[in-house]
Amino acid sequence: MEQTQSGTNGIGQRLRELRRRKGLNQQDLASDDLSISYVSLIENGKRVPSPAVLRTLAERVGCSVEYLSTGRDDAKVHELELKIAFGDMAMRNGDNGEALQSYSEALARAPFLSPEKVRRARIGQALAFEKLGRLEAAIQLLTELFEDEASVPGSVEWAQLAVALCRCHRDAGDHMLSVETGERAMRTLDSLGLDFTEDHMRIGSTLLGCYHQRGDLTQAHILAGRLMSLAEDNGSRVTRGVAYWNAALVAEGQGRLPEALALTERALAMLAESDNLRHQAILKSNYASLLMDSQGPDLDRVKALLEEARTALLEVGSAVEQAGTEAMLAQVWLLMGDPVRAATHAGRSLGLMRDETQDTAASVRLLLARAQLQAGDAGIAETTLRAVVRGLNQLPATRATADAWRRAGDLWKLLDRPAEALDCFEKALTHVGVRGLPAPSAQFVTDRV
Repeated sequence: MEQTQSGTNGIGQRLRELRRRKGLNQQDLASDDLSISYVSLIENGKRVPSPAVLRTLAERVGCSVEYLSTGRDDAKVHELELKIAFGDMAMRNGDNGEALQSYSEALARAPFLSPEKVRRARIGQALAFEKLGRLEAAIQLLTELFEDEASVPGSVEWAQLAVALCRCHRDAGDHMLSVETGERAMRTLDSLGLDFTEDHMRIGSTLLGCYHQRGDLTQAHILAGRLMSLAEDNGSRVTRGVAYWNAALVAEGQGRLPEALALTERALAMLAESDNLRHQAILKSNYASLLMDSQGPDLDRVKALLEEARTALLEVGSAVEQAGTEAMLAQVWLLMGDPVRAATHAGRSLGLMRDETQDTAASVRLLLARAQLQAGDAGIAETTLRAVVRGLNQLPATRATADAWRRAGDLWKLLDRPAEALDCFEKALTHVGVRGLPAPSAQFVTDRV
């Protein structure tokens, strides 16, 4: 007697879904005691399998008899939920590889989980990809999650995804998409008619950093003023600390170093009360960078700040953030006259970067070339410098690439290669919009001759 899927409690539908998910066909489920036609009848809801057949089919599609029979498997659900919770704990402890493995194992058995748990695991997986420096994978997953209808604008989860996606585009060197993502999120918050929220500050702060990296200091200054005003009127002490941090970034970009230092010191004092170790570590790195740029810096103090930041970021930071701190340590050791240690930290920084075409990677390679030259390895330094030039030629014009071209030119001068130095200086000027005279026409050259 034929039965419907509802009459068989959905066994056939679950069997078909699990089989397809494992990439199997009906023949793969069949055996001497179980024909292909009988498997087809079960999947179409026209037969109810016996307990023995249920056990065989459940084993072949990788689920429990309970799940195949009823659609529920409380023990399996509990096991997978524990994996997700372990992933969350591993992320908090800085064990990003273990976190990724736990989330991925849970998602491999997604049919057992509720949609909410699946989404939580996918978000965790995306953030783990980011922490491990796998930015392309992180961006793909974050984009899917952010644009999914389950992502409710204005919710805490939506804001978390917006910040992470904006940050990943920025760290991948795509300044246009990072700014576009941040601006769209801020417009969405404004359109909801909400009063000032912490989400405004989180998204705004990330967007401001994107403006800063893109060299758009005017927009950064406007946004910093808005965030500062909102924080002073409505924010907590920690929120005001983040606002001071933003204002410090703008002041630094505009060359107002004493003001940037003062604002950063205020931000550090306020964020000291926060339990966000990652923000504290990044801010210490920023402060160390400002101190290095000041007149007669206390290099021992700078190094101590960076070592503190490095220790914290090894636990809670992303690969990109760890790479940045290693690069700054390389710079400090250069200033302290130890090119060997500088080269070691520069090498560690490059090892943490996956995208070798980023302007940040070019900047670190310049540090490495400088360390090699300072150590007396002119030939190796020249090889490294040529790799920098090849990488920079693949990048669009930005303030960061202009700075890298300028520093490359300085190193070519030290290597006594004036033609290469001149080429780099010209490209630096072009990248900030300063162009040279047009080439003379053929007629002009003929007349001169």
